[in-house]
Amino acid sequence: MMSRLLFTSLFVGALALAGGCAKSEPPNTSDGADSPASTAADADSQHASAAMPESGVDYHSLANTGDYRVQHLDLDLTVDFERKVLEGEAVLQVERLTDENPPLVLDTRDLEIEQVKAGQGGDMAPVKFRLGEKDSHLGTPLEIQLPPEATSVSIAYRTSPGASGVQWLEPRQTAGKKHPFLFTQAQPTHARSFVPLQDSPQVRITYKATIRTPKALRAVMSANNDPKAEKDGVYEFEMPQPIPSYLIALAVGDLEFKPMGERTGVYAEKVLLDAAAKEFEDTESMLEATEKVYGPYRWDRYDLLILPPSFPFGGMENPRLSFITPTVIAGDKSLVALIAHELAHSWSGNLVTNASWRDLWLNEGFTTYLTNRIMQLIYGDERYRMEMALGYDDLQADLADRPDKDEIMAIDLRGRDPDEAFSNIPYEKGSLFLYELEQKVGRENFDRFLLNYFNHFSFQSITTEDFLAYLEKTLLKQYPDKLDAARVRQWIYEPGIPEGAPHPMSDAFSKLDPVRQQWLDGKIRAGDIDTQGWTFHQWKYFLDGMPEKLSAEQLRELDAAFGLTESKNNEVAFSWLMIAVRNDYQPAYARLESFLTGIGRNKFVRPLYRAMVETGKKDEAARIFENAKAGYHPLTVKVNSRVIYGDEQG
Repeated sequence: MMSRLLFTSLFVGALALAGGCAKSEPPNTSDGADSPASTAADADSQHASAAMPESGVDYHSLANTGDYRVQHLDLDLTVDFERKVLEGEAVLQVERLTDENPPLVLDTRDLEIEQVKAGQGGDMAPVKFRLGEKDSHLGTPLEIQLPPEATSVSIAYRTSPGASGVQWLEPRQTAGKKHPFLFTQAQPTHARSFVPLQDSPQVRITYKATIRTPKALRAVMSANNDPKAEKDGVYEFEMPQPIPSYLIALAVGDLEFKPMGERTGVYAEKVLLDAAAKEFEDTESMLEATEKVYGPYRWDRYDLLILPPSFPFGGMENPRLSFITPTVIAGDKSLVALIAHELAHSWSGNLVTNASWRDLWLNEGFTTYLTNRIMQLIYGDERYRMEMALGYDDLQADLADRPDKDEIMAIDLRGRDPDEAFSNIPYEKGSLFLYELEQKVGRENFDRFLLNYFNHFSFQSITTEDFLAYLEKTLLKQYPDKLDAARVRQWIYEPGIPEGAPHPMSDAFSKLDPVRQQWLDGKIRAGDIDTQGWTFHQWKYFLDGMPEKLSAEQLRELDAAFGLTESKNNEVAFSWLMIAVRNDYQPAYARLESFLTGIGRNKFVRPLYRAMVETGKKDEAARIFENAKAGYHPLTVKVNSRVIYGDEQG
C-alpha cells in the first residue's frame, strides 16, 4: 500500500504487538499521562494481539488492490432527475502489481452494469465480467477478465434510484422550491454506489469528469469548479491531485456563487447565498492563519457548497469544495467551528489520509485538534477554551454510552458497518491525545512536528502504525524524558482515557455552574439570570448540565424566560429539545416535530429519536420518522430506522 513504512525498531515492534500485525486500521484517539497501570495494559494488549485486525488491511473493500491499483478515473455521467439515476461511463487507468493476470475486482453497490471493455489507451474491446454475491456492508464485487496487456477499463453503467451515496431532492425539499437537487456523500464506503472503483482510502486517484445536467442547473464537484461556467448543461471538471475515493463528490442544483476572498467563495441556492457568505466571511482568514502554522494550502481554491437541510452531516471535507449543512448559518458566526473543521481537513485527512476506517482517528483526531487551534487564531483564547471544554464533555458523554471495544482509537470494525467508526472517540479522544503531546513537548515544538508530519506524508494514505513509527523517530526520540511509548500505546489501543489526561476547562463555563445550581435550588428565578453576552457555547453548557429530570414548572419557567423552544440556533434548540423529550414537555413538541422533519443532520435527529424511544414515545417517533424520511438522506434513514425499529448498534 502507499506510504507503508518498515518497522525496524524495537519500539515499533512493540507497537505492532500491542495494536495488530505489521499494518494498521482506523482507531480512535485520546490523550494521557504516565499511568502506573500501563505495564499491565501493555501485557493485555500483547496477549490479545493475535485477535486484532491486520494493520494496513482494508476490511471494507472487496477490490483486489494487491493485484491492481487504479491510478486515474474518467467519468462521463448524465444526471436524470426523472428516473433518479446517474448513467454513463467510467474509464479506469490501472497499474498492474503482479506478473500474473488475475481478474480485476472492483467495488460496486446496486449498480447496473451494461458493458465492460478493456485494452490499452483508447483501443478497447468488450470483455467478460460478472457480479458476485452481495454483502450487506460491502456491496457487490465486480469481477472483470482483462486481456494480458490491458491497462484501461471502460464500464458502462447506471446507478440505482436508492443509491446509498446519492440523494435526489424534489423542488419542495430545497431552499428555492423551484428546481430539484442532487448531492453525493461517499464517506466512508458509498462511492461504490455511484462509481465502480476500488473504494478504499488506501487507493488515491486523480480524476476528470463530464457531467450532463438539465440546462437550468449547475453542477459542482470536488475538483476545479468554474463559477463563471455557462449553464449549458455540460460541465467539465479535473482533480489533478490524487485523492481517495470517498472524496469524490458531485452536486447539481440551482446554484449561484459569491466570492468571500481571493481563494474562497460559497455556492448556494440564491435564497441562502448572501446569508452564507456573511456567516462564513472569515474563511479566507482561517485559510491564511492555518498556512502560517501548518504549511501551504495544496488544493488551489477552498470553496463551500451549502446543501439542503437533509444533508446527514455537519460538513464533508471534499477537497476544493466542502459540503456544508445550512444548520450552521446562525447569523452570529457562533457555529463556524464547523468551517474551521472542514478547512483543517485540507491538511489532516485530505493531504494525509487514514489507510482504512480503523485508522479514522488519523483523519478526525488531527482535524479536531487543528480546528481548535484555528478557532483560537481567529477568535481568541476564550473561544478556544470553550470549544475545547465542550469537546471534552461530548467525549465524556460518548465514553459513558459505549462498550469498551468502541472506545479504542484503533477500533476493530471487521464484519461491521464502517459508519459505526464515527463517534466522538476518533474526533475528541484523538484530539485530546494530540493536546497531551502538545502540553508535554510545548506548543512551538508540537507545531513544528505537525508541519513536518504533513509534509512527510503529503498525498499519502497511512496507518496507525505508520504514524507511530514516525512518532518514534521524531518526538519520542527528541523528548525521551517527556514522552512514554507505553503511554502512547495505552491511548491508541486501550479503551477510556488514560489517568492524568488533560481536562480542558473554561472560566466562561465554570461561573455558570453556581448560577444553574442556585436556580435548581429555587434561590433565584430564571428571569433573574443575567444572560446578556452569553455565547451559544455558554447556552449549550448551561442546558446540557441540567439534571435528567426537571419539573413542569421549571421547564415552563426556563422557556418563558429565554424562549428556548423557538431558539433559532440549532445547537441550542437541540439541547433544549433533548430536555423536553426527557421530561415530556408538551409545549415543545410542535417544534420537535418541525425540527425533525426540517433537518436531516444525524448529530441532531438520531439522539432525539433515540430519546423518544427510550422515554416510551416510540409510536410518536415512528410517526414523525415516516413523515420525514422521504426528505432524509439514505444514511439518515438507515441509522434512524435502527434506532426506532430496533437493531441499533453503537
